[in-house]
Amino acid sequence: MNQIIKNIEAAQLKESAPEFNVGDTVRVHAKIKEGNRERIQVFEGTVLKRQGGSSRETFTVRKSSNGIGVEKTWPLHSPIVEKVEVVRKGKVRRAKLNYLRDRVGKKAKVKELVR
Repeated sequence: MNQIIKNIEAAQLKESAPEFNVGDTVRVHAKIKEGNRERIQVFEGTVLKRQGGSSRETFTVRKSSNGIGVEKTWPLHSPIVEKVEVVRKGKVRRAKLNYLRDRVGKKAKVKELVR
């Protein structure tokens, strides 16, 4: 890749990227702009996947809201994402948890990692 593009992308990285993995239950604090006001909205769910690298890295979080599965994908280094806090660690053996999309109820849970 061109050196100019690498320099621009390096300037957009957050200093402290949040530490979380696939399978973790996280709370994402995202900025929402409504008209001329800004507020922070919290989205809590299970991390299905992390993909990409450097400034282009994204992560997808899935939750069940009123019996309907809702997924959102955020860029990790975006200024819209205020912070990501880990509620609990998950015990998984794969990088992408696409199989959770077909499951409902208790089957859609990920076991907790106990250390």
